[in-house]
Amino acid sequence: MVDITCVVDARAELGEGTIWDPAAGVLWWIDIWGKLIHRYNPATGQDDTWEAPEFLGCIGLRAKGGLVLTMVSGFYFFDPVTGKFDPISDPEAHMPKTRFNDGKPDRQGRFWSGSMFEVPGQKVEFIASLYRMDTDLTVHRMIEGIGCSNGLAWSPDSRVMYFSDSHTPIIRAYDFDPATGDIANQRVFVELEGKDICDGSTVDAEGCYWATIPFTGKVNRYDPRGKLMQTIHLPTDLPTCCEFGGPNLDILYVTTAALKRPVEQLVGQKNPGGLFAIDVGARGLPLPAFGG
Repeated sequence: MVDITCVVDARAELGEGTIWDPAAGVLWWIDIWGKLIHRYNPATGQDDTWEAPEFLGCIGLRAKGGLVLTMVSGFYFFDPVTGKFDPISDPEAHMPKTRFNDGKPDRQGRFWSGSMFEVPGQKVEFIASLYRMDTDLTVHRMIEGIGCSNGLAWSPDSRVMYFSDSHTPIIRAYDFDPATGDIANQRVFVELEGKDICDGSTVDAEGCYWATIPFTGKVNRYDPRGKLMQTIHLPTDLPTCCEFGGPNLDILYVTTAALKRPVEQLVGQKNPGGLFAIDVGARGLPLPAFGG
């Protein structure tokens, strides 16, 4: 039986962005709509927070200290000591209908983040993109025509990149050049069943891909060929992102979302918007800090 524990009952509106810091032994994560950056310490149970000026997208560690992240208006550095946000680049400043979303550093120390269409009440437009920021702070558009960027992860040898558009049931794989960060040969890795979509994801040490499946309360594990190996059911319906952490990288941390829903829509659920720790019987891989 899989052990699932809510370690922070944060009631996050839209939890996301899980990043483990092995040196400090803490998990960084965010509440996008709550405009909060979280730092959870499993040794003490303490969860510290910092307010952001905008909706957040994703975060990563920075080799020079602090974090690199995206918000509505593009790429930023963040210093938790001073609380200061320093802008880097806004490649979609001319696009009022998009904001930045899922992303993380790759294994070579570049930082990736994709955007999404977000205008409540309007039909989805596939106008968003996935971006790569190199260590010299140049930003490159890598994939276009996206509704909602998600599912970003890399194989252990950095030869395959995974990516999904959450307005489709498809998780895609790409050939990845670790030396340059270039991608090629787009193909279908997994086609999800029914109305399932893929949100935040990670890869374990065996090369298996872990995907959060929102609205159905599932976290799925796929082997490197795309075969479903395991499904974990959470006590709440909206898992959003996952990453391995702990001293041995053997705990899968999963964020969830309450999505501003009224209490009556959450009846029967446990800890919606909470941060969960799950012993899944696998180990993860550390992600290097952004090198710029």
